[in-house]
Amino acid sequence: MDKELIISAHQGTVEIALLENKRLVELHKQKANTLYNVGDIFLGQVRKLMPGLNAAFIDIGHSKEAFLHYTDMGPVLNSVKKYTHDVINGIQTNPMLDQFEIQPDINKNGKVSQVLDKKTFLLVQILKEPISTKGHRLSCEITIPGRFVVLTPFSNTIAISKKIAGTDERERLFNLIESIRPKNFGIVVRTAAEGKKVAELHEEINLLLERWKHMHQQLVKAKPPLKLLSELDKTSSMIRDLLNKNFTGIHINDREMYLSIKEYLNNNLPEKNSILHFYKGTKSIFDTHGVKRQIKSSFGKTATLPSGAYVIIDHTEAMHVIDVNSGPKVQKMDQENASIQVNLEAAEEIARQLRLRDIGGLIVIDFIDMKSNENKLLLYKKMKEYMEGDRSQHTILPLSKFGLMQITRQREKQEMSIDTAELCPCCNGSGKVNPTILLVDQIERDLDFIMHTRPPKDPILKAHPFVIAFLKKGFFNFGWKWYFKYQKRVKLVEDQDLGMIQFKFFDGSEDEIRLNE
Repeated sequence: MDKELIISAHQGTVEIALLENKRLVELHKQKANTLYNVGDIFLGQVRKLMPGLNAAFIDIGHSKEAFLHYTDMGPVLNSVKKYTHDVINGIQTNPMLDQFEIQPDINKNGKVSQVLDKKTFLLVQILKEPISTKGHRLSCEITIPGRFVVLTPFSNTIAISKKIAGTDERERLFNLIESIRPKNFGIVVRTAAEGKKVAELHEEINLLLERWKHMHQQLVKAKPPLKLLSELDKTSSMIRDLLNKNFTGIHINDREMYLSIKEYLNNNLPEKNSILHFYKGTKSIFDTHGVKRQIKSSFGKTATLPSGAYVIIDHTEAMHVIDVNSGPKVQKMDQENASIQVNLEAAEEIARQLRLRDIGGLIVIDFIDMKSNENKLLLYKKMKEYMEGDRSQHTILPLSKFGLMQITRQREKQEMSIDTAELCPCCNGSGKVNPTILLVDQIERDLDFIMHTRPPKDPILKAHPFVIAFLKKGFFNFGWKWYFKYQKRVKLVEDQDLGMIQFKFFDGSEDEIRLNE
């Protein structure tokens, strides 16, 4: 399976598209230099205890107080509290934990009032982004992730990724990690560690320990709220977590980010340097790689399948409901065969949609009814197979007696929602536009004004693909006509974001030329 990352950076926002075999499967949007990312570690302060919810509200400096549930505190809460207190007050001067006394685990069925007090200083890590009216969700189970391993302070546990199947390899990695693991630091071995030598793993553990030591220095005499350790930005963390031999390309349009990723690859994966490409085209990078078209076709209430069948995705307060409908093309087939074919096709698309939209919580799918138990079991197995590539934790149940499949999927951020229905950019909802026959005249008038008042060095005209196709039509087209008239070549660029009768002029630096300024 070929994988590509398409990264579009513009106006302080970074959009990341993950393609698998040229199909869009994940879409992420992030503001540059955000202060509160999933994985960031803060020194927070308990503001309120909520016995009814068995949770606490924590101040980490955000406008909304963060939420810490008892189940997210983890068994090591007492150790976290003691470490935080001792470091701030100068008792724990050594960043390593070999002399630190691990405290007893908390009662997993206990109450928040038994383990926390108001105004307690606490080391916390962001678990989930704010969703709806809720603030960030926190955890006291601190993790420092690397490419091959994850460092877990206040633990002595070694865990091996379930995706590493070979018994010999699992035993090799366990023994290897046990020999180099620092005392009172647990290690989670990731899938990427399979086949790696002890030197590579030891080097990464040392790098993660350096990050822990840096956090320790920040914590000395600190006062909350304070960010102690930043997770990598979304782009770098995705490269760290996803990059493998199946990746065939990383395309990016921002020079600074390109150099940053290049440095990361040089330091960590020099063999993958060749797949990194800096995009220099004037056309949108998402348009060039077909991402924009897939976004328009994938988001919406209805998703159409190649067979003509379609799925309807609806959101309620309690859950997401997905309905599968057979299209006219499959009506003539045997009902049972048609049902299983449509259901299997729909299952693959639904698995993609869950990742793409980042749908979390409870999901109920109403597949087309089937009588055969074999077909029901096949659909269940295939659904599990299609969901294997999903990095979010999920649980899938077999079809119920009513023919419904239930899925729970971990939610880490607000669901990705893009309204594909657009207000007509031509008429702004009025239903009337200027005569289309005069469009070229309007373009030429504006171009003439620009060329005689403030002529740019490399003028660019962006318009709808149909308009650009018309302007380029024939040997002596408008491009040549304008070249002879102004002695400058006007670059004609397609832009799918523009309406049929919309157009914009830009200079060579991609700055828009506004005629009304």
